[in-house]
Amino acid sequence: MAVAFTSFHLWLFCCLAVVSMAKAQDPDQFIYSNGFLHANLQLDGGAKIHSNGLLQLTNSSRLLKAHAFYPSPINFNTFSSSARSLSFSTNFVINIVPESEQASGHGVAFVISQSSDFSQASAIQYLGLVNLSTNGNPSNQFFAVEFDTILSIDMDDIDDNHVGIDLNGVKSNRQVTAEYFSNEENKNLSLSLKSGHSIQVWIVYDGQQELLNVTLAPENIPKPNRPLLSTSIELSDILMDNMYVGFSAATGSIESCSHYILGWSFNRSGEAQSLEMSKLPKLPKNDGRRNTVRLILIIAAVVLLLILIGTAYVYRRKKYEEVHEDWEKEYGPHRFSYKTLYIATKGFKDKQLLGSGGFGKVYKGTLPCTKEQIAVKKVSHESNQGMKEFVSEIVSMGRLRHKNLVRLLGYCRRKKELLLVYDHMENGSLDRFLFSVEKQTLTWFQRFQIIKGVASALLYLHEEGEQVVLHRDIKASNVLLDSDLNGRLGDFGLARLYDRDGDPQTTRLVGTLGYLDPELTRTGKATKTADMFAFGAFLLEVSCGRKPFDPDKPPQEIFLVDIVKRFWTRDAIIDAVDSRLQGNYVVEEMEKVLKLGLLCSNPKPDSRPTIKEVVQYLEGNASLPDIPIETAQNIPSSILETFSQSTEINICIENNLASDSVIPFPSSVGQGLSLNSMSSINSVLHIGR
Repeated sequence: MAVAFTSFHLWLFCCLAVVSMAKAQDPDQFIYSNGFLHANLQLDGGAKIHSNGLLQLTNSSRLLKAHAFYPSPINFNTFSSSARSLSFSTNFVINIVPESEQASGHGVAFVISQSSDFSQASAIQYLGLVNLSTNGNPSNQFFAVEFDTILSIDMDDIDDNHVGIDLNGVKSNRQVTAEYFSNEENKNLSLSLKSGHSIQVWIVYDGQQELLNVTLAPENIPKPNRPLLSTSIELSDILMDNMYVGFSAATGSIESCSHYILGWSFNRSGEAQSLEMSKLPKLPKNDGRRNTVRLILIIAAVVLLLILIGTAYVYRRKKYEEVHEDWEKEYGPHRFSYKTLYIATKGFKDKQLLGSGGFGKVYKGTLPCTKEQIAVKKVSHESNQGMKEFVSEIVSMGRLRHKNLVRLLGYCRRKKELLLVYDHMENGSLDRFLFSVEKQTLTWFQRFQIIKGVASALLYLHEEGEQVVLHRDIKASNVLLDSDLNGRLGDFGLARLYDRDGDPQTTRLVGTLGYLDPELTRTGKATKTADMFAFGAFLLEVSCGRKPFDPDKPPQEIFLVDIVKRFWTRDAIIDAVDSRLQGNYVVEEMEKVLKLGLLCSNPKPDSRPTIKEVVQYLEGNASLPDIPIETAQNIPSSILETFSQSTEINICIENNLASDSVIPFPSSVGQGLSLNSMSSINSVLHIGR
């Protein structure tokens, strides 16, 4: 009997000991009121505990997830007859610190889960709890309260600052915007989850009433009298015998946030102990909101950057500043920006210089977009008077298309400069081949083809266009040669247009002595016959290899036409031919060109052939008429005396422009007259209105 009694007591003692040990290991409640320095938490992902006890779940790294769980599972004992076994209460403090003002979440969540293994979960909007395929699966077996700082449309989020109740997934079955109830003001006030300030959280679940309350408050604010969220929810299917409690957090793929837990208390069967904010660890200084020094540095850098950008913008505008007027809008397609021409000519560097004269410089360029080769002539002007008319005619010239014309592409106006843009001719001007010892001597075949090409271009200008175009400056220096040495008539800076049934108006006297029609000094009208006079001088120039006017020669040899006339009267016109040809030419062609030169040089305009007739003579489709005796030059001797030392004279008098605003446009890259020397000729050749 005694043995049985002793055995019974021993068995009972063992049972009581087992029960006592189970109770000792059952963590009904715990508190971390001074941080987590000595806590044995289960950590994974980016979670770590700082030396001051601060629990950091994530830093601001992209696509990071982290978890921190109480080391032992909690027994909610769902088979108990008392529903109170499903109740719990927790109080914790979170702090979400954005990397920048524009940075966001994704967020942090308090979790009660059957498993602490979330290795298959994803970051971003899944908060480290589920992934795309497992979201909402009942087998997940977890309950969570999320503090979400991203608006995820696929999760049906209401905004980017809300609290949600999650069951087995992160698509909340109830969510509200983060706020807190002010006991003093008796109303809800806004609360930013990612403000970088600590936020107190109270979560209380009454298993008997199946009621969940979630309350928020800023740091150092007592627990509000009203919860933020109060909802009926049944957790008996989720809260099982052994459940892990803790936190989960995740970051996104762009600028993100750091997530911290400062303190935590939990009670399975009653109210969780309160946390004292003053005893909780502080955030690292470099992870709080941007301090004043950093803010000042950023603002200073931004201001400096704006100043530099503004200075560069003003400098570039001034550097490429142009003259724009309303009347030029209609010429938009023909106007180049100065910046384009500046880049094309490499800043108008000297190494791009093709030539220069008394009134401007010509630069080689390459258009940046099309890689088209161009020539840009820069000409100075001092007045806008007459500029509208001039640009109008320049644009009209730009519409001319002929294989023997140098195409005028457009223009640009900047400050006191006018820039004319032409097709670039690889071999430059004809006069270089005629008069420069550095260039090869052109054969007669090449010269004759050039003459016929210029004649064809002049026929197009005079007869074949919608308007009559008077070139007014035909000479060898204005004939440019392409890569095949084909002649193209260029430089329309002095050209004028008038309707085919109209009459040319009195205008300024322009031209170069030797090419200048004597009739212009009397009428002041630019005419086709004036162009023909210049073309005649051009024919003699190409055939004889000397300029039509040379003041350095004896008086009887100043004008080339006089020399050729004397040879013709002696029936030896061939003797006027350029000696550099060394007799290698077709005599019939040479005589024809020389005689045409004399015919076009007739001082009587009505006695000169038209360009249409000249083309017929050159092509052999008509016979040359007899040459009249009156072929001598008729230029006022005062002009010759004035310019006895000049090798080339450009006369430019505008009847409606002041003398100090004359805009001459020579194409020759040889010597020319300066603006100052022009004044001495104005009194001789000035033409009235």
